[in-house]
Formats: sequence, C-alpha cells, structure tokens
Amino acid sequence: MNLENIAKKYLTSKFHLNLKGKVISYAVPAEEIVEHCQKLYFQDHLALKTITAVDARKESIGFKVLYVFGIPKENVFLIPFVIVKDNGQEEFPSLAPYIQEAAIYERKIKTFFGLNPLGHPDIRPLLLHENWPTDKFPLRKDFAWDTRPEDAIDNTYEFQKVEGEGIYEIPVGPVHAGIIEPGHFRFSMAGEEIVLLEAKLGFVHKGTEKLFEVLPMAEKVKLSERVSGDTSFTHSLALCQAMESLLEIQVPKRAKYLRLIFSELERLANHFNDLGFMMLDTGYSFGGSNGARLREMIMQWNERLTDSRFLRGVNIIGGVTKDISLSTRDELNTALSTIHQDFSEIIAIAEESSSLLNRLDTTGRLDRQIAIDYGVVGVPARALGIAQDARLDYPYAAYDTVPCPLSLAIKGDVRARFSVRVKEVHASFALLEQALNNLSALDANFSVQTDLTALPRNAIAIGIAEGWRGDIVYTVITDNSANITRVDVRDPSFLNWNVLGYAGKDNIVPDFPLINKSFNLSYSGNDL
Repeated sequence: MNLENIAKKYLTSKFHLNLKGKVISYAVPAEEIVEHCQKLYFQDHLALKTITAVDARKESIGFKVLYVFGIPKENVFLIPFVIVKDNGQEEFPSLAPYIQEAAIYERKIKTFFGLNPLGHPDIRPLLLHENWPTDKFPLRKDFAWDTRPEDAIDNTYEFQKVEGEGIYEIPVGPVHAGIIEPGHFRFSMAGEEIVLLEAKLGFVHKGTEKLFEVLPMAEKVKLSERVSGDTSFTHSLALCQAMESLLEIQVPKRAKYLRLIFSELERLANHFNDLGFMMLDTGYSFGGSNGARLREMIMQWNERLTDSRFLRGVNIIGGVTKDISLSTRDELNTALSTIHQDFSEIIAIAEESSSLLNRLDTTGRLDRQIAIDYGVVGVPARALGIAQDARLDYPYAAYDTVPCPLSLAIKGDVRARFSVRVKEVHASFALLEQALNNLSALDANFSVQTDLTALPRNAIAIGIAEGWRGDIVYTVITDNSANITRVDVRDPSFLNWNVLGYAGKDNIVPDFPLINKSFNLSYSGNDL
C-alpha cells in the first residue's frame, strides 16, 4: 500500500500531510492531539514507537513534540506533532493519563527540553541527577554541549513510599559487587516479601543525544555503536537505516544479507551470555560456564570476520565495510553447525535439572496487561505471548527474504524468558544458514557511494531494528537548512526498565538477581 492510500485509511483530509520516504508527518492542534493519538492507539491499534521533541525556535516555530506510530507490515510511520510555543510556559497536553507508555517519554521531554506535559501524574526528573539544576535543559539549542552548569544543592529525588507496620527498606547500589553498570534499587519489604521495587537510573548519563547534534556524520555512526556496547551492530544499523531512508538510498542486496548475518551473530553471542548467567544465578554452574564458552566462540568469529568482537566499524550509510568470502562462509557454516549441536546438548542437560527449573518457574512473573500498558518490547513481551518483532513487523536488511519464526512463550516468568531465548537461538542458527548459503548467488557489491551533504530540508526518518533485547528506534530530523538537528534514540531498555518492579513484586530479595538477569536491561542504553 502506498503512502497516499495509508493516509486515507488512517487520517482525515483536514490534516496537511507531508509524505516522504516511509513517513507521514502532520501538525495537529494541541487541543486535539490527545484524542487523535487515542484513536491511532486504541482504535487503529498502531504501535507507539516513541515520543520525542525538537527545538525549532531558530525557525520561529518554537518546539515540536512528535508522536511516532508504526504501521506493522507496511513499514510506514505516522508522525503527528504539536507545536509548543516558546512563551515562558511551554506546555502541551499529556497523553499519560490515557496511554501509560507515554508517561516515560513525557518525563524525558520535561527533563531535557523543559516542556511541561499538562496532566502528567508523575513529573519527577528523569536520568539527570540531583546535582543538575532544574532550570537547565540540555537538549535545547541554546545549551552548549560542552557546558557544565554549577551543581544544584537542594534537589532531592523522591522515591515512592510504602508505609505500615513492619515495612522496611533495603537500598541496593548504585555501586554493585559485580562488574556491572551502576543503578540504584530501592526495595520496600514486608518480612521477606518485596512489596515495592523502584529502580533509579541515570548514573551513566553521557549526553549522547546532545553529541549527535554536533558530531560529523561519520562520527555519528561511531557514536551509535557506543550507545549500548553489547548491541553495537544493531544500534548503528538502526541509525544507518534512518539515514538511508532520509537520503533515499537503496542498499545492495549483498549488504542486506551481510547485515542479517552480523545481526544474528550479535544476537547469538548475547543470548548465550544471558542463558549462561541465568543458570549461574540459580547456582547451576554447568550452564553458566558453557554459556560463557559458547559466547566466546561467537565473539572470536565476530573478530575474525570484522576485526571487532563487538562488530564495530561494520555498518556505514549505504551498506557495510566487511564482506564474507565463500571459503570463509563455508568455515563459518561448519563452525555454526558444531556450536548449534553443542548448544542443543547443553540445553537438553539443563532441562533435566529439576533444581534449575524449580528456580525459574513462577519467579519474576510479569502480568500481561501491565506489559501491554507500559509498551514492553522484545524478549519480556514475547515471553507473554505478545507477537511483536521488528524483523517481521518492519522488515529490514534481508529479513523479508528468509523465514523468520516468532519465538513465544506464555507465562511471563523467568522460565518463559529463558525459553524464548532458547527458541531465538535455534531460529538464529536457521537464519544464518539460509543467509550464508544465499551469499554465493548475490552481486559482489556490498556498499554504495553516498552524498551525505544532500539531505532534504525539514524531513523526518525512522530507523528500526530488532536488537537482542528488543526493537531499537532512531528518529532523525533535519531543519530548514538541511542539517541534522535531532537524533532521538530509543533503546528497548528505556521501556522495559519500567516493569522490572512489577516483575520483582511478591518475590524475595535473593530472587532479584535472577529476575534482573532474565530481563538483562542496558543501563547505558537507557541513560544515554
């Protein structure tokens, strides 16, 4: 279906539409935006992929708040936006009372742009710490990227409170015993039972989105690889795909297959790691050691294929920098077949361990409706039977040419998340075999020359790719001078961190490391 027909299906003729690439964008009056977004979300059942803002004051517009809705299978995005005047109040209507997953985006917009979502139930600062002044907004254009404001001394983050006889709190972090990133977890306990768990993050906030505004294009791709180090390839892929859409570049077919291959190798390495650590957190050291061993085998192949264990320096706008020769392909196919058999034997042994399965069963169960309300994506969603995967819903690379099964479970507990990862590992091996075998029939070109100065004016492009945690969304916006004025990054962890407390509730504190590992969310990808 072309953009005109999609517009007729979802929108009335009252809107002035801008149809470009895979995006339909249009202004909506502020007093109508809540009702309009509710229609797209509840009636048309479109996925809310992100909400972001841009400072367009130099064009005498003010600010824009953009609502990105995805149309699965069509690979098209509807983007209604509202204009927020620069009048000292900077207000826009909040969606949060009606669409729960909008709440976290609006908190971010409030924190980084100073725009006020009227009617929002919880407008506490997000990701910036207590020493950051509440009147400094780093994503406004008049805030210099290399500026450090004076420390605020009177800001205190208010944790949620549970009161009553016998209730006590356990603070954990932000510094942890293991070699992990910092995050603070506040447990409210009744005896041994968790009655409230709240995570406070932002300790590794790096100003990533501000840096995207000032870095040259080649450095933007390198920066995307460092948003979340274990997902370097898929983050850079999402950015490159947004830029390719913006520039209307057709990537060579060989590059599409190579991107699929590298994406699935990244998925394998991380799923092996996750499965191993989940088993290790139950005391099942056999599974833990073998998960680490299998991950290392994939990482060594990554380095051999690309000179980078984390697949950095591979994606470029217009394709990839690394090819796979036929002889190397045959060696990789043989190695993957051996690793797959190895993995299958390990899982078969693990699933005979009643002590392991007893720890996984019913632990950290997440309610399906809560997951839907908060917009949970990736493994935790599929572990509740929520059928979503960007490889199928918004096909990219070569995923529309090879069968890509959807890996699902139902119960939403740690065992379900374990099961989804196991299924995805098997699916990745099948995808890799097909993609590698198809390489020999493809043209040798794996990149195209691109003119990165030929950007369109006042354009929006969306790049989406399914990382091993869930879908990654990049929104790239150009201004009236055809310069990139905004790059918004939405890592899956930004959504999924919001439900960790629900999964922890009614469990005991010793189960929390296992629950946390079963989500394995990115601190860096969330904190940006």
